[in-house]
Formats: sequence, C-alpha cells, structure tokens
Amino acid sequence: MTAPVQGPASSNDLRKGALGVGFIVFFVISAAGPLAAVAGGMPIGFMLGNGAGLPSLLLIVIAILLVFSAGYTAMARHVTHAGGFYALIARGFGGQTGAAGAALAILGYNAMQVGLYGLHGVATAGFVKQVSGIDLPWWVWAYSAMVTIAIFGYRRIDLSAKLLGLLVIGEYAVVLLLDLFILRSGGDAGPTMVPFTASALTSGAPAIGMLFCFAYFVGFEATTIYGEEARTPERTIPLATYLSVLLIGGFYAFSSWCMVVGAGAGALVDTIAALPDPTLFTFSLAERYAGPWLSLAMGALLVSSVYAGLLAFHNAAARCFYSIGRDGLLPDILGRTHTVHNSPHAGSLLQTGIAFVVMTAFVIAGSDPLLTLFSWLTNLATLCVIALMALTSFAVVRFFQARPELKQGVLGALLLPATSGLLLSAVLVLAVLRFDVLTGESGPLSWALPALLPAAGLAGILRAAALRRRSPERHARLGLGRA
Repeated sequence: MTAPVQGPASSNDLRKGALGVGFIVFFVISAAGPLAAVAGGMPIGFMLGNGAGLPSLLLIVIAILLVFSAGYTAMARHVTHAGGFYALIARGFGGQTGAAGAALAILGYNAMQVGLYGLHGVATAGFVKQVSGIDLPWWVWAYSAMVTIAIFGYRRIDLSAKLLGLLVIGEYAVVLLLDLFILRSGGDAGPTMVPFTASALTSGAPAIGMLFCFAYFVGFEATTIYGEEARTPERTIPLATYLSVLLIGGFYAFSSWCMVVGAGAGALVDTIAALPDPTLFTFSLAERYAGPWLSLAMGALLVSSVYAGLLAFHNAAARCFYSIGRDGLLPDILGRTHTVHNSPHAGSLLQTGIAFVVMTAFVIAGSDPLLTLFSWLTNLATLCVIALMALTSFAVVRFFQARPELKQGVLGALLLPATSGLLLSAVLVLAVLRFDVLTGESGPLSWALPALLPAAGLAGILRAAALRRRSPERHARLGLGRA
C-alpha cells in the first residue's frame, strides 16, 4: 500500500491520533440517530412503506451498504483527508467533479444538522412539559441546544466524543430493553417470521420503505471525515466503517422485528395509522410491555439522541468547511485550526451561523418544526448523501484504474464499487421521483428541494473553475490527503 499523498501545508492541523475505532463508531452511530430513527422514523416507514416487511428491507439496505463500503474503504486506505466524500471524488474524477461533491456535502450535512433542531426542539419541549409542567416554545430549546453545540464544536473533539459515547450507550440500552420486554411477553401473538417472507417484503410500497431505510443510515459514511484524527487511519477507518454498518443495521433490523412482534404483523399498520402521531407508536409499545417508566426514559433519551445527532453532524459539517477551505475552494480562514484545541473552529462557527439564520427564518415564518424544518431538510440531506455515495462508488473505479501500481483486487476496485454505484443511482432516481412522499408535500416544493442538488454541484464546479484561473497549482492538488 502506498502512503497517502501529502497536501499543501497549513498553519496547523487537526489533532493527530485523537480518535480510536470506538470514538469514531460513536460519532457515526450517533449521527445516524439510533433512537431518533426507531422512535421517530421507523413508525412512518412501517406506515408508508411495506408494513411488517420493513425488517427485510433493512437487511437489503445493509447488504448494499456493505458492498459500498468495500470500495469506499479500499480507496480510503490511500486517501487520508477530512473532506470525506469530496476528497475521494476529487481523487477519482478530478478537481471539478470533486468540487461538485464538496458542495453537495456542505449542503447535505448542514441541511441534516439544521433540520434536526426542529425535532430536538419539539422532543425537548414535550418531555419537559411531561415531567415538570413547564410549557415553552420549541425554539427556546432549539436555540439553547445550538449554544452548547457551538461550544463543543469549537473545543477539542475528544470532549465531544466522550459525551457522545454516554448518550449512545443509553439509546441502545433503552431500545434493547423494550425489545427484551416484548420478546419475554411473547408480543401480540408470539414471535413471527412473517417480516422475512417474500409476501411481506413486496407488500404495500416497498420502494418507499427502502427510501426510509436509507434515511435511517445517514451519517454512517462519516468515518473517513475523521481520518486525519484517527490512530492508524488505514486500519481504523475501514474497521469503523464496517462496524458502524453492522451495529446500526443489526440494531435496526432486530428492533424493527421486535416492534412487529409487539404490535402483531397483521395489525401493525392499522395500529400506527390510528395514532394521532405515528411517532407515539414506540412509546405506546413501551407502556404496554414495560410500563410508563420505560416510556419516560425513552422520552428523555430521544432528546439526547437528537442532541447527539446535532453534535455529530455539526462536527461533520465543520470538518467539511475545514478541508474544503484548506484546499482553496472556500476562504482560507476556514482551513485553519485553533491554536489550542486543534479544532476546525472557523468551520464550527460558520456552521452555527448557518443553523441560526436558517432556523430563525422558519421561526419567523411560523412554520411547523416537524413537518417543515425537520422533514424538508433531513430528507434533502438524504438525497445529498445517496448522490455522494453513488459518485464515490464510481470514483473508486476510476481511482484504481488510473493507479494499477496499487494492485487492488478486481473485486474491491471494480466489481463491488461499480455494483454499488449502479444500485445507489437507482435509489437516488427513485428518491427524487417519490420525494413528495418523503416530505409530505406535492407540487413545486417536491421538485424545488431536489433541484438544490444540481444547483449546489454547479456552484462547486464554478468555484473550482475560479480557483483554477487564480491558482492552477492549488487547483491541481484538490482532494490530496495528508499523512
């Protein structure tokens, strides 16, 4: 294996060797929001997708992501760069396409982070009112979270990692407790394998269910973003990527099956549809099989789950700004790290500013924090990540074809990445065509939001063209990693 190519020097770097496999996995699975997905997204996936067959779809998505990870991690062994997707696409297709990927990453990670403030505000307001009777607007709690997220993002990354570790352990524990209570009682009509039958897989709207399944995993791909801060990144990043897919996917597949057992395969969709809010489904199962105490604990940890996701996506967005600014596509100040904390502090501040401006616009407009701020922006982010994964898969093929001296096997350099690229492209087309289902909106909005993807890509290409005119040498080094 060749050593990663060195990039241009900067005033200072991210903290070398700050993160091991465990810390990176915590970042990634917290970004995927385990409890937020189980309590918030999964009931909607059951209802709008293929009902009791959702666990089967999750297994299919796990398989697709593992296929993607083969090429993704093979290339990541040779490209150590905080830019993640951007760096890999640039190394495969060149600076122009890489810049388009950079713009998509900026759009996607910022959209996800800002959208989560809507869910966090609502979840926190509801929980506080339940336990104390204090009734404050959702945006009070969202702005409060924004302040603390800004502080953590500005400071040393391992402080954030330790906090995320505690929160993620709590999330897994409370959902697994519910799973065990359901199985111990036998559920509605006993354990069933109906979710894994062909009839359940193809019932309802499996295409919509698959889109929701991909949305549950958004964030798993962020392992390469922390490559410059990882210990032995050539080993740590691939291991963290596979562990993240298997941990997240195994947790989702098992818990979704337990939820089917708890409600009954035949009654599942009708039970969720009868609720005033589909997100109440998981809490109703907790009260039915364990008691109010578990429902209350889940409410508390849902707040922390979304907070952990906010922190993880803030860190990811800040590192996108840092790496892209360091390479010259954004102002140089974004490519510098803090002299004490070695954190991408300028990118962290910029991300906080974007979150404040966008969320304030929704607050002033009086928009629903769940149906607009959360739903619109997080599903826009899902489109961005699927597009980036497809581009990256094809970039892997180009990268190894141009470097036969790396002697990467045909399976990891061609067959698996090409397969994942085609599969993810199909999922992207499907997501765009059915985006009205994801957002709950039809008409111009269902096309205007997806149209932001090509608009962002074009902006990135134009930015790269301007850099090429200003500094051809710097343009030629776009996406080069550091040791």
